[in-house]
Amino acid sequence: KFSVRLLMVISAHLIGPPHKTVAFGVSVTCAACSGYRAEQQVTDCFYLTDYSQNSTNEQVTTPDITPCPRAIPGEKATRSQLGSVVTVRLIPCLYTLVFLVGLPANGLALWVLATRAEKLTSTVFLMNLAAADLLLVLVLPFKIFYYFLGNNWPFGEGLCRLTTAFFYGNMYCSVLLLTCISVDRYLAVVHPFFSRSFRTPAFAACTCTATWLCAAVLTLPLTLQQQSYPLYGADVTLCHDVLPRHEDDGYYFYYFICLITCAFLAPLVVMLFSYCSVLRALLGSGKRYSYSVKLTALVLFILVAFYTPSNVLLLVHYSSYNCKLYGHLYISYMVSLAISTFNSCADPFVYYYISEDFRDKVENEQLTSSEFLNSSVLLVQT
Repeated sequence: KFSVRLLMVISAHLIGPPHKTVAFGVSVTCAACSGYRAEQQVTDCFYLTDYSQNSTNEQVTTPDITPCPRAIPGEKATRSQLGSVVTVRLIPCLYTLVFLVGLPANGLALWVLATRAEKLTSTVFLMNLAAADLLLVLVLPFKIFYYFLGNNWPFGEGLCRLTTAFFYGNMYCSVLLLTCISVDRYLAVVHPFFSRSFRTPAFAACTCTATWLCAAVLTLPLTLQQQSYPLYGADVTLCHDVLPRHEDDGYYFYYFICLITCAFLAPLVVMLFSYCSVLRALLGSGKRYSYSVKLTALVLFILVAFYTPSNVLLLVHYSSYNCKLYGHLYISYMVSLAISTFNSCADPFVYYYISEDFRDKVENEQLTSSEFLNSSVLLVQT
Protein backbone atom coordinates (compact mmCIF):
# COMPACT_ATOMS: atom_id res chain seq x y z
CA LYS A 1 0.00 0.00 0.00
CA PHE A 2 2.81 2.37 0.86
CA SER A 3 4.56 1.71 -2.46
CA VAL A 4 1.33 2.21 -4.42
CA ARG A 5 0.64 5.49 -2.62
CA LEU A 6 4.26 6.58 -3.22
CA LEU A 7 3.94 5.82 -6.93
CA MET A 8 0.69 7.80 -7.05
CA VAL A 9 2.31 10.86 -5.47
CA ILE A 10 5.36 10.62 -7.77
CA SER A 11 3.16 10.28 -10.85
CA ALA A 12 1.08 13.24 -9.71
CA HIS A 13 4.20 15.40 -9.61
CA LEU A 14 5.38 14.09 -12.98
CA ILE A 15 2.06 14.91 -14.65
CA GLY A 16 2.63 18.59 -14.06
CA PRO A 17 0.84 21.56 -12.51
CA PRO A 18 -2.77 21.38 -11.36
CA HIS A 19 -5.40 21.42 -14.07
CA LYS A 20 -8.91 22.76 -13.97
CA THR A 21 -12.06 20.71 -13.72
CA VAL A 22 -15.68 21.70 -13.34
CA ALA A 23 -17.92 20.95 -10.38
CA PHE A 24 -21.50 22.19 -10.30
CA GLY A 25 -20.46 24.36 -13.22
CA VAL A 26 -17.60 25.83 -11.13
CA SER A 27 -14.01 25.92 -12.30
CA VAL A 28 -11.93 24.27 -9.58
CA THR A 29 -8.32 23.18 -9.28
CA CYS A 30 -7.37 19.60 -8.54
CA ALA A 31 -3.85 18.20 -8.79
CA ALA A 32 -3.48 15.16 -11.05
CA CYS A 33 -6.86 13.62 -10.25
CA SER A 34 -8.04 12.54 -13.70
CA GLY A 35 -7.41 9.00 -14.83
CA TYR A 36 -7.86 7.45 -11.39
CA ARG A 37 -10.83 5.70 -9.92
CA ALA A 38 -12.27 6.84 -6.57
CA GLU A 39 -10.24 4.37 -4.53
CA GLN A 40 -7.04 5.36 -6.34
CA GLN A 41 -7.27 9.12 -5.90
CA VAL A 42 -5.22 11.15 -3.47
CA THR A 43 -7.03 12.10 -0.30
CA ASP A 44 -7.73 15.77 -1.11
CA CYS A 45 -9.66 15.02 -4.31
CA PHE A 46 -12.89 13.11 -4.78
CA TYR A 47 -15.69 12.44 -7.25
CA LEU A 48 -18.59 14.79 -7.75
CA THR A 49 -21.51 14.32 -5.38
CA ASP A 50 -24.65 15.20 -7.31
CA TYR A 51 -27.76 16.04 -5.30
CA SER A 52 -30.97 16.27 -7.27
CA GLN A 53 -34.30 17.75 -6.23
CA ASN A 54 -35.64 14.39 -5.11
CA SER A 55 -32.34 13.02 -3.89
CA THR A 56 -31.81 10.95 -0.80
CA ASN A 57 -28.60 10.51 1.12
CA GLU A 58 -27.21 8.38 -1.71
CA GLN A 59 -24.28 9.93 -3.50
CA VAL A 60 -24.17 9.70 -7.28
CA THR A 61 -20.61 9.78 -8.55
CA THR A 62 -19.68 10.98 -11.99
CA PRO A 63 -16.39 9.41 -13.14
CA ASP A 64 -15.85 12.04 -15.86
CA ILE A 65 -15.84 14.97 -13.44
CA THR A 66 -13.40 15.18 -10.56
CA PRO A 67 -13.80 18.27 -8.40
CA CYS A 68 -11.99 19.31 -5.28
CA PRO A 69 -13.94 20.03 -2.07
CA ARG A 70 -17.07 21.95 -1.87
CA ALA A 71 -18.55 23.44 -4.99
CA ILE A 72 -21.65 24.36 -3.04
CA PRO A 73 -21.85 25.54 0.59
CA GLY A 74 -21.67 22.29 2.48
CA GLU A 75 -21.95 18.59 1.89
CA LYS A 76 -25.63 18.55 2.85
CA ALA A 77 -26.64 21.88 1.30
CA THR A 78 -28.57 20.14 -1.45
CA ARG A 79 -30.49 21.61 -4.32
CA SER A 80 -33.71 20.92 -2.45
CA GLN A 81 -32.54 23.46 0.14
CA LEU A 82 -31.75 26.01 -2.55
CA GLY A 83 -35.28 25.56 -3.89
CA SER A 84 -37.02 25.31 -0.53
CA VAL A 85 -39.88 27.52 0.60
CA VAL A 86 -37.57 29.36 2.98
CA THR A 87 -35.10 30.45 0.31
CA VAL A 88 -37.47 31.21 -2.55
CA ARG A 89 -40.41 32.57 -0.51
CA LEU A 90 -39.59 33.57 3.08
CA ILE A 91 -36.23 35.27 2.49
CA PRO A 92 -37.37 37.40 -0.48
CA CYS A 93 -40.53 38.31 1.44
CA LEU A 94 -38.37 39.53 4.35
CA TYR A 95 -36.26 41.61 1.97
CA THR A 96 -39.42 42.96 0.34
CA LEU A 97 -40.79 44.04 3.73
CA VAL A 98 -37.51 45.81 4.53
CA PHE A 99 -37.60 47.53 1.15
CA LEU A 100 -41.22 48.69 1.51
CA VAL A 101 -40.67 50.04 5.03
CA GLY A 102 -37.06 51.16 4.80
CA LEU A 103 -37.28 53.10 1.54
CA PRO A 104 -39.89 55.69 2.62
CA ALA A 105 -38.65 55.79 6.24
CA ASN A 106 -35.03 56.46 5.37
CA GLY A 107 -35.97 58.69 2.45
CA LEU A 108 -38.09 60.86 4.75
CA ALA A 109 -35.38 60.86 7.42
CA LEU A 110 -32.68 61.88 4.95
CA TRP A 111 -34.87 64.64 3.50
CA VAL A 112 -35.76 66.07 6.92
CA LEU A 113 -32.18 65.92 8.17
CA ALA A 114 -30.74 67.46 5.00
CA THR A 115 -33.27 70.25 4.45
CA ARG A 116 -35.14 70.95 7.68
CA ALA A 117 -32.96 70.04 10.67
CA GLU A 118 -30.37 72.33 12.20
CA LYS A 119 -26.83 71.47 11.13
CA LEU A 120 -25.38 70.00 14.32
CA THR A 121 -22.81 67.25 14.77
CA SER A 122 -25.54 64.75 15.60
CA THR A 123 -27.46 65.81 12.49
CA VAL A 124 -24.45 65.12 10.27
CA PHE A 125 -24.00 61.63 11.73
CA LEU A 126 -27.70 60.82 11.46
CA MET A 127 -27.84 62.06 7.87
CA ASN A 128 -24.98 59.76 6.88
CA LEU A 129 -26.61 56.88 8.75
CA ALA A 130 -29.82 57.45 6.79
CA ALA A 131 -27.83 57.50 3.54
CA ALA A 132 -26.12 54.20 4.38
CA ASP A 133 -29.45 52.56 5.22
CA LEU A 134 -31.03 53.95 2.06
CA LEU A 135 -28.22 52.55 -0.12
CA LEU A 136 -28.63 49.16 1.53
CA VAL A 137 -32.38 49.22 0.85
CA LEU A 138 -31.80 50.16 -2.80
CA VAL A 139 -29.64 47.03 -3.26
CA LEU A 140 -32.37 44.71 -1.98
CA PRO A 141 -34.46 44.50 -5.21
CA PHE A 142 -31.61 42.59 -6.86
CA LYS A 143 -31.54 40.07 -4.01
CA ILE A 144 -35.35 39.87 -4.03
CA PHE A 145 -35.38 38.92 -7.72
CA TYR A 146 -32.49 36.51 -7.13
CA TYR A 147 -34.36 34.51 -4.50
CA PHE A 148 -37.77 34.69 -6.19
CA LEU A 149 -36.12 33.24 -9.31
CA GLY A 150 -34.98 30.22 -7.30
CA ASN A 151 -31.46 31.38 -6.38
CA ASN A 152 -30.76 32.33 -9.98
CA TRP A 153 -28.65 35.44 -10.65
CA PRO A 154 -29.37 36.86 -14.14
CA PHE A 155 -27.58 40.22 -13.77
CA GLY A 156 -23.98 39.21 -14.48
CA GLU A 157 -20.79 38.81 -12.47
CA GLY A 158 -20.03 42.54 -12.14
CA LEU A 159 -23.38 43.40 -10.60
CA CYS A 160 -23.13 40.36 -8.32
CA ARG A 161 -19.85 41.67 -6.92
CA LEU A 162 -21.22 45.18 -6.49
CA THR A 163 -24.42 43.95 -4.85
CA THR A 164 -22.49 41.76 -2.42
CA ALA A 165 -20.04 44.56 -1.56
CA PHE A 166 -22.81 47.16 -1.16
CA PHE A 167 -24.84 44.77 0.98
CA TYR A 168 -22.08 44.14 3.49
CA GLY A 169 -20.52 47.59 3.14
CA ASN A 170 -23.62 49.61 3.95
CA MET A 171 -24.66 47.17 6.67
CA TYR A 172 -21.36 47.55 8.53
CA CYS A 173 -21.14 51.24 7.70
CA SER A 174 -24.36 51.67 9.69
CA VAL A 175 -22.70 49.96 12.67
CA LEU A 176 -19.68 52.26 12.42
CA LEU A 177 -21.89 55.35 12.19
CA LEU A 178 -23.92 54.24 15.22
CA THR A 179 -20.59 53.96 17.01
CA CYS A 180 -19.71 57.51 15.96
CA ILE A 181 -23.03 58.70 17.40
CA SER A 182 -22.30 56.97 20.71
CA VAL A 183 -18.83 58.56 20.89
CA ASP A 184 -20.32 61.96 20.05
CA ARG A 185 -22.78 61.65 22.92
CA TYR A 186 -19.98 60.48 25.20
CA LEU A 187 -17.89 63.57 24.40
CA ALA A 188 -20.88 65.89 24.78
CA VAL A 189 -21.86 64.54 28.21
CA VAL A 190 -18.63 63.34 29.82
CA HIS A 191 -16.14 65.82 28.30
CA PRO A 192 -18.22 68.86 27.27
CA PHE A 193 -15.49 71.49 27.73
CA PHE A 194 -12.69 69.43 26.23
CA SER A 195 -14.71 68.51 23.12
CA ARG A 196 -16.29 71.91 22.54
CA SER A 197 -13.45 73.07 20.32
CA PHE A 198 -13.63 70.20 17.81
CA ARG A 199 -17.22 68.92 18.08
CA THR A 200 -18.30 70.84 14.99
CA PRO A 201 -20.34 69.85 11.92
CA ALA A 202 -17.17 70.07 9.83
CA PHE A 203 -15.36 67.62 12.11
CA ALA A 204 -18.39 65.32 12.02
CA ALA A 205 -18.38 65.46 8.21
CA CYS A 206 -14.69 64.49 8.13
CA THR A 207 -15.37 61.64 10.54
CA CYS A 208 -18.22 60.37 8.35
CA THR A 209 -15.98 60.55 5.27
CA ALA A 210 -13.37 58.45 7.06
CA THR A 211 -16.10 56.00 8.10
CA TRP A 212 -17.31 55.59 4.51
CA LEU A 213 -13.73 55.03 3.33
CA CYS A 214 -13.17 52.47 6.08
CA ALA A 215 -16.32 50.57 5.08
CA ALA A 216 -15.24 50.68 1.42
CA VAL A 217 -11.78 49.31 2.24
CA LEU A 218 -13.24 46.54 4.42
CA THR A 219 -15.58 45.37 1.64
CA LEU A 220 -13.14 45.88 -1.25
CA PRO A 221 -11.97 42.22 -1.18
CA LEU A 222 -15.52 41.13 -2.04
CA THR A 223 -15.21 42.96 -5.37
CA LEU A 224 -11.89 41.27 -6.15
CA GLN A 225 -13.18 37.68 -5.87
CA GLN A 226 -15.54 35.97 -8.29
CA GLN A 227 -18.98 35.80 -6.69
CA SER A 228 -21.28 34.14 -9.24
CA TYR A 229 -21.00 30.53 -10.44
CA PRO A 230 -23.36 28.33 -12.50
CA LEU A 231 -24.81 25.31 -10.73
CA TYR A 232 -23.88 22.02 -12.36
CA GLY A 233 -26.84 20.20 -13.89
CA ALA A 234 -29.23 23.13 -13.48
CA ASP A 235 -29.92 26.28 -15.45
CA VAL A 236 -29.23 28.63 -12.52
CA THR A 237 -26.33 30.83 -11.44
CA LEU A 238 -25.66 31.35 -7.74
CA CYS A 239 -24.42 34.69 -6.40
CA HIS A 240 -22.21 34.65 -3.26
CA ASP A 241 -23.61 31.25 -2.28
CA VAL A 242 -20.86 29.07 -3.75
CA LEU A 243 -17.47 27.99 -2.40
CA PRO A 244 -15.54 26.47 -5.31
CA ARG A 245 -12.18 25.74 -3.64
CA HIS A 246 -10.70 25.15 -0.19
CA GLU A 247 -8.46 28.16 -0.58
CA ASP A 248 -11.51 30.35 -1.25
CA ASP A 249 -13.15 28.82 1.82
CA GLY A 250 -10.17 29.74 4.00
CA TYR A 251 -9.88 33.14 2.37
CA TYR A 252 -13.46 34.06 3.24
CA PHE A 253 -13.15 32.68 6.76
CA TYR A 254 -10.17 34.88 7.64
CA TYR A 255 -11.62 37.80 5.72
CA PHE A 256 -14.89 37.71 7.65
CA ILE A 257 -13.00 37.33 10.94
CA CYS A 258 -11.25 40.61 10.12
CA LEU A 259 -14.47 42.25 8.92
CA ILE A 260 -16.54 41.23 11.94
CA THR A 261 -13.78 42.20 14.38
CA CYS A 262 -13.25 45.65 12.86
CA ALA A 263 -16.85 46.47 11.95
CA PHE A 264 -18.89 44.73 14.65
CA LEU A 265 -17.04 43.54 17.76
CA ALA A 266 -14.79 46.59 18.19
CA PRO A 267 -17.68 49.05 17.57
CA LEU A 268 -19.83 47.11 20.04
CA VAL A 269 -17.16 47.46 22.74
CA VAL A 270 -16.82 51.19 22.01
CA MET A 271 -20.58 51.68 22.18
CA LEU A 272 -20.83 49.83 25.49
CA PHE A 273 -18.04 51.95 26.95
CA SER A 274 -19.51 55.21 25.62
CA TYR A 275 -23.07 54.68 26.79
CA CYS A 276 -22.03 53.24 30.17
CA SER A 277 -19.83 56.29 30.71
CA VAL A 278 -22.72 58.58 29.77
CA LEU A 279 -25.03 56.85 32.25
CA ARG A 280 -22.40 57.02 34.99
CA ALA A 281 -21.88 60.74 34.37
CA LEU A 282 -25.63 61.42 34.49
CA LEU A 283 -26.01 59.40 37.67
CA GLY A 284 -23.16 61.32 39.29
CA SER A 285 -24.69 64.68 38.40
CA GLY A 286 -28.06 63.79 39.93
CA LYS A 287 -29.94 64.40 36.67
CA ARG A 288 -32.80 62.30 35.44
CA TYR A 289 -31.47 59.50 33.31
CA SER A 290 -34.50 57.37 32.39
CA TYR A 291 -34.51 58.79 28.85
CA SER A 292 -30.81 57.99 28.37
CA VAL A 293 -31.31 54.48 29.72
CA LYS A 294 -34.11 53.87 27.23
CA LEU A 295 -32.01 55.29 24.40
CA THR A 296 -29.01 53.18 25.33
CA ALA A 297 -31.11 50.05 25.61
CA LEU A 298 -32.75 50.77 22.25
CA VAL A 299 -29.49 51.27 20.35
CA LEU A 300 -27.76 48.27 21.92
CA PHE A 301 -30.80 46.05 21.43
CA ILE A 302 -30.95 46.95 17.74
CA LEU A 303 -27.27 46.25 17.28
CA VAL A 304 -27.19 42.95 19.18
CA ALA A 305 -30.55 41.56 18.06
CA PHE A 306 -30.10 42.23 14.35
CA TYR A 307 -26.36 41.69 13.88
CA THR A 308 -25.16 39.09 16.38
CA PRO A 309 -26.92 36.03 14.85
CA SER A 310 -25.80 36.87 11.32
CA ASN A 311 -22.19 37.51 12.34
CA VAL A 312 -21.92 34.31 14.37
CA LEU A 313 -23.45 32.18 11.63
CA LEU A 314 -21.31 33.98 9.06
CA LEU A 315 -18.13 32.74 10.71
CA VAL A 316 -19.48 29.23 11.23
CA HIS A 317 -20.73 29.13 7.64
CA TYR A 318 -17.27 29.84 6.23
CA SER A 319 -15.35 27.81 8.80
CA SER A 320 -13.53 24.79 7.38
CA TYR A 321 -13.47 23.26 10.86
CA ASN A 322 -17.27 23.16 10.92
CA CYS A 323 -17.76 22.07 7.31
CA LYS A 324 -20.07 19.24 8.40
CA LEU A 325 -22.53 21.82 9.73
CA TYR A 326 -22.88 23.75 6.47
CA GLY A 327 -25.98 21.95 5.30
CA HIS A 328 -27.79 22.42 8.61
CA LEU A 329 -26.77 26.07 9.01
CA TYR A 330 -27.20 27.19 5.41
CA ILE A 331 -30.86 28.18 5.77
CA SER A 332 -30.29 29.78 9.17
CA TYR A 333 -27.35 31.70 7.76
CA MET A 334 -29.39 33.17 4.89
CA VAL A 335 -32.37 34.00 7.15
CA SER A 336 -30.09 35.75 9.67
CA LEU A 337 -28.64 37.91 6.90
CA ALA A 338 -32.16 38.89 5.87
CA ILE A 339 -33.09 39.72 9.47
CA SER A 340 -29.97 41.89 9.85
CA THR A 341 -31.31 44.24 7.16
CA PHE A 342 -34.23 45.12 9.45
CA ASN A 343 -31.73 47.41 11.15
CA SER A 344 -32.25 49.84 8.28
CA CYS A 345 -35.95 50.00 9.23
CA ALA A 346 -35.19 50.47 12.93
CA ASP A 347 -32.63 53.27 12.51
CA PRO A 348 -35.22 55.99 11.71
CA PHE A 349 -36.75 55.32 15.14
CA VAL A 350 -33.28 55.87 16.59
CA TYR A 351 -33.20 59.28 14.87
CA TYR A 352 -36.57 60.05 16.38
CA TYR A 353 -35.37 59.33 19.92
CA ILE A 354 -31.85 60.78 19.62
CA SER A 355 -32.54 64.10 17.92
CA GLU A 356 -35.14 66.38 19.48
CA ASP A 357 -34.82 68.68 16.48
CA PHE A 358 -35.57 65.76 14.16
CA ARG A 359 -38.66 64.91 16.22
CA ASP A 360 -39.92 68.47 16.05
CA LYS A 361 -39.36 68.72 12.30
CA VAL A 362 -41.13 65.43 11.58
CA GLU A 363 -44.09 66.42 13.74
CA ASN A 364 -44.24 69.84 12.07
CA GLU A 365 -44.15 68.22 8.63
CA GLN A 366 -46.97 65.87 9.63
CA LEU A 367 -48.98 68.80 10.98
CA THR A 368 -48.37 70.81 7.82
CA SER A 369 -49.36 67.87 5.63
CA SER A 370 -52.58 67.27 7.59
CA GLU A 371 -53.49 70.96 7.39
CA PHE A 372 -52.84 70.93 3.64
CA LEU A 373 -55.05 67.86 3.18
CA ASN A 374 -57.84 69.40 5.27
CA SER A 375 -57.73 72.61 3.27
CA SER A 376 -57.77 70.64 0.03
CA VAL A 377 -60.83 68.70 1.17
CA LEU A 378 -62.61 71.95 2.08
CA LEU A 379 -61.80 73.44 -1.31
CA VAL A 380 -63.15 70.36 -3.07
CA GLN A 381 -66.34 70.42 -0.99
CA THR A 382 -66.93 74.10 -1.74
